[in-house]
Amino acid sequence: MKSIVTSLSAAGLITAVLAGPALAQQAPLKIGVLTDFQSVYSDIGGAGNVEATKMAIEEFGGSMFGKPIELVTADALNKADVAATITRKWYEAENVDMIIDMPTSATALAGMEMSKQFEKIMIVTDAASSDITGKSCSPYTLHWTYDTYANAHTVGSAIVKNGGDSWFFITADYVFGHSIERDTGDVVRAAGGKVIGSARHPLNTPDFSSFLLQAQSSKAKIVGLANGGGDTINAIKQAAEFGIVAGGQNLAGIVMFISDIHSLGLKLAQGLIITEAYYWDLNDRTRAFGKRFFERMKRMPTMNQAATYSATLHYLNAVKAAGSKETKPVLAKMRATPVRDAFTDNGVVREDGRMVHSMFLFEVKKPEESKAPWDYYKVLAEVPGDQAFRPLKDGGCPLIK
Repeated sequence: MKSIVTSLSAAGLITAVLAGPALAQQAPLKIGVLTDFQSVYSDIGGAGNVEATKMAIEEFGGSMFGKPIELVTADALNKADVAATITRKWYEAENVDMIIDMPTSATALAGMEMSKQFEKIMIVTDAASSDITGKSCSPYTLHWTYDTYANAHTVGSAIVKNGGDSWFFITADYVFGHSIERDTGDVVRAAGGKVIGSARHPLNTPDFSSFLLQAQSSKAKIVGLANGGGDTINAIKQAAEFGIVAGGQNLAGIVMFISDIHSLGLKLAQGLIITEAYYWDLNDRTRAFGKRFFERMKRMPTMNQAATYSATLHYLNAVKAAGSKETKPVLAKMRATPVRDAFTDNGVVREDGRMVHSMFLFEVKKPEESKAPWDYYKVLAEVPGDQAFRPLKDGGCPLIK
């Protein structure tokens, strides 16, 4: 478990003298990326999230108040206790001002407790549980990319409307998977469908055979994959071996990423209906960011990687506008300023910490429809943020009176 410190500075830094005596006394701004470098979620975040953070720092100019912005990184090992230990050390002993990423909902919730204890900012860009801005919300945590409620409502409702009214879930057995199953199940039942059952698997399991057999025997029209990253990829690959789709059932990848489609290939992934907050080929702005990211990483960014860039840049602009690294004025600026960048052009940070923005419903192209590498999606719909994300009043966030 290593921490890597990187200092990024730009030519022509503003000197401490020009910045003024108050700003000159401030310690360097320090950002921590706590991610998954080598396990099930490394493709959707990992090194790509670190690179996205660097891109935002460089675009900002590399310095704050006349001093180079510092970056530290570590692997949470997808364990809540490890995440709690690292976040405590960073906030308490290493003067980290903001921590971003958090690869799983369990690590996010553990880190959020440290964020509250030390009254420092955390921005969750990878973890997905809607509890992060619901019953577990924090005045110091922002949730940026997507959540299980938004994905359930965009994908789940679309599938039920198209006749997929009976579901069986294959669920990652921790808070993220449970949240997907709960939120999607609510959508299915509200639309008049039914949930026949579920099977829960350990995180990062190599063998889905017993869970797929249960799904097959349930005769449900839809097998909902309440998992993510490598688990979703393995489940889809093994479902093909078991003839799930050939036997008349359909798969629903409720939380999927362009990196998953790339790993699966269009032959296996074609026809999947998925939701994402970002796709590199949506418009000139998303294409420009995708191209810059590709030059550095040799792959297109996932929505989480684009969101990590977005959140970092929004944070840096807020610190500059506040004239301080202090948590409360920075958060006030982040909430007061619309989010307009390569990730979204209609983002707003809500009182409960949820960054609300459009979500997109995509269909994965057939191999013959794809014209170039990473040309994977057809846009079915843009869902406005106030329709995609849970209404503020319904989340159960204790901050909302």
